[in-house]
Amino acid sequence: MAEVAKKGLEGIVVAESKTSLVNGQEGKLVYHGYDIETLAANAQFEEVAFLLWNERLPNKQELEGLRASIAHEAALPADVLAQMRQYPKDADPMAMLRTAVSALAMFDKDSEDQSVEANRRKAIRLTGQITTICAAWNRIRKGHDPIPPRKDLTLAQNFVYMLSGKANSEPDLTASNAINVYLVLLAEHGMNASTFASRVTVATGSDMHSGVVSGIGTLKGPSHGGANAEAMRMFLEIDEPENVANWFKTNIKEGDRRIMGIGHRIYKALDPRAAILEQHAEALAKSSGNLKWFQIAKQLADAARADSYFIERKLYPNVDYYSAIVLYTLDLDVDMFVPLFAMSRVVGWTAHMMEQFANNRLIRPDVNYVGPMGLAWVPVEQR
Repeated sequence: MAEVAKKGLEGIVVAESKTSLVNGQEGKLVYHGYDIETLAANAQFEEVAFLLWNERLPNKQELEGLRASIAHEAALPADVLAQMRQYPKDADPMAMLRTAVSALAMFDKDSEDQSVEANRRKAIRLTGQITTICAAWNRIRKGHDPIPPRKDLTLAQNFVYMLSGKANSEPDLTASNAINVYLVLLAEHGMNASTFASRVTVATGSDMHSGVVSGIGTLKGPSHGGANAEAMRMFLEIDEPENVANWFKTNIKEGDRRIMGIGHRIYKALDPRAAILEQHAEALAKSSGNLKWFQIAKQLADAARADSYFIERKLYPNVDYYSAIVLYTLDLDVDMFVPLFAMSRVVGWTAHMMEQFANNRLIRPDVNYVGPMGLAWVPVEQR
């Protein structure tokens, strides 16, 4: 008798990993032994990258070495930038990112080298280059020239610098710190859909660029990375804090809408990343003088948490909910939210791919056939 299929592979363990622990029942997230709260409060994003790639935190010299390497490798090949200038300016930024990363493989001397050393170099290179692609596209599509990355900045600082349009200025400290925390929180999250896709790709013996492209394509979906953009569009629809109660009543209680960013496949307690981002969203709102979007999000979350439907189903804000407010307060276009997710998660993808390469077996699950049997062939003239 065939085994009962697990829809969406729910509850199926497909690998062993040292990268992260996601405990949905307790609302706990750990990167290789370190609680996410500790890392968010203390870590530079490059420290998290080193941790996930090397299974330990770097010393001061190692951290500076990795920071410098990522900054050095962040420059894009001139031909890739030229291609990006030819992309339709209204292209989905994730489609743009998927295409640009695929193109990078053809300009990377390590592209087809699957050695441990080459894969580490590619992980560093892709982390820097994806950041530059995101910042460059935000300018190219608005008719501006991209600003090259600086070699003296952290990744978060470089992104803010390249985005700002002020080539001779210093990156804003508040914005850089907020981006750094966001990157730390999103870097890794167990066997999520995009990570699984990247591991499936390289399990065939394919290359790391292909694995990252698979991750980007998977993250693009609204049920995965696209949820933060959908959450922000929902807040924009509500428009004012005084509209929250009526919107909740009309669309949720009496309608069939979902609150984007509330609920999670794994977490049955508050997503610890959401709790951290709520604090940063509030701080950014106060520092910017624009409290409206945070107030809308907070009031809507409070309404949900007071409602029996959400209480019984243990539906809490997830990382997408407050990250939308953080990114929007930093003046990022809503459709650029998901590329920023990829900018962070590439570290987790590459860590998982290196794990897969180190102990590889083709990932090939079974499927239960439930279609018809024994059909008689009918000539085409008689159909």
